[in-house]
Amino acid sequence: MKKKLILTILAIVAFGIFGYCYVWYGGARNVSAEDAVFNVTSKSIIAEFDADIDKSNTKYLEKAIAIKGIVSKADQKQVILDNTIVCDLKELDPAIKEDQEITLKGRVVGYDDLMGEIKLDECTVINND
Repeated sequence: MKKKLILTILAIVAFGIFGYCYVWYGGARNVSAEDAVFNVTSKSIIAEFDADIDKSNTKYLEKAIAIKGIVSKADQKQVILDNTIVCDLKELDPAIKEDQEITLKGRVVGYDDLMGEIKLDECTVINND
C-alpha cells in the first residue's frame, strides 16, 4: 500500500514538472512562419467586429490573419491601417509609406470597442503594393 502511494505521488510530481516545463519552455509562437487562417480587408473585419464582437472574437482572436488596407500612419514599430487596425511589427520596414496599400500578416490580440480598433502583434509585410 505504501509503495503504491509513493509511486502515485511520484507520477503526479513528474506530470506536474513536465507540464510546467512544457508551458514555460515550449517555445515562442512564430506567426510569420504560419499560414494565415483568414485573408481579409481592414474594412470588412471592422464591420464584422462592429456587428458582433463576441462572434468575431471567437473567429479571429489569437489567430494569424492576413489583412489588407491603406497605411494611415507608420512609425518605428507600428503601422495603422485605415485608422482602425493597429499592427505592431516584428521588425522595422522602411519601405512602408503612408497612403500606400499594403498586406500584413499578424496575430489578432484583441478589439478595443471604445476606440473601435483591432490590435495585431508580430506583424510582417506580405505584400507592399
